[in-house]
Amino acid sequence: MGVDSGLPDFRGDQGFWRAYPPIAKLGISFVEMANPEWFQRDPHFAWAFYGHRLHLYRNTVPHAGFRKLLTVGARKPNGCFVFTSNVDGQFQKAGFDQRYIEECHGSIHHLQCTRPCGEIIWSGDSLEVRIDEINFKAIDPLPKCPDCKSIARPNILMFGDWTWLSSRTDGQRDNFYEWLHRSTSNRKKLVIVECGAGEAVATVRYMSENIAARTGGILIRINPRDTHVPNGHIAIPLGAAEGIEAITKDFL
Repeated sequence: MGVDSGLPDFRGDQGFWRAYPPIAKLGISFVEMANPEWFQRDPHFAWAFYGHRLHLYRNTVPHAGFRKLLTVGARKPNGCFVFTSNVDGQFQKAGFDQRYIEECHGSIHHLQCTRPCGEIIWSGDSLEVRIDEINFKAIDPLPKCPDCKSIARPNILMFGDWTWLSSRTDGQRDNFYEWLHRSTSNRKKLVIVECGAGEAVATVRYMSENIAARTGGILIRINPRDTHVPNGHIAIPLGAAEGIEAITKDFL
């Protein structure tokens, strides 16, 4: 979804390495880089990566497709709900109500302790990470836990992650299922619009197909590559912005 706003595509190491040449030189894959172990081994390197992403997401303007989905969704009796594996906060920036968003892999705009010493998750809105671009290292002071003063990390579910605090996402999940119950209790059919969800980490694809099957809804899968859909559903082999334009042009 974010690629059409100019954000890098991390599907496959080549796309990741194009976005981060210093990491490419080290031959570190995205799966290896997106691992909480780096906050123990080399927190300055870890925060160079996540700090760069944080600034990039803050400075990115969501493409027009976000607004079009929001406009169409707002006309529905129960509105719309966003289920996303993106951690970039672009849906909130585009105007979607944060009460109707589940970020199943967490958010880069929230922080937690690396230990963790407790259950606290706090906003990273005031965080500024300075980066030595030549050596690709974050410059001190690094973010710290307000309670125990250990190094902080983004509240993102990473690969091989046993210390991610899920309480914020758990609350969003409760909101999602409450909305699903309310929206389907009158036998109305859902339309699930899925944009750019890959097969490598298929969380969103599984959720889309599961909800469509459980509720008798229709899945519209917008994806330039991984276009297979279950029988009776719709595949649109386009990027997110172009695909959203195709399905909303008669409603706007």
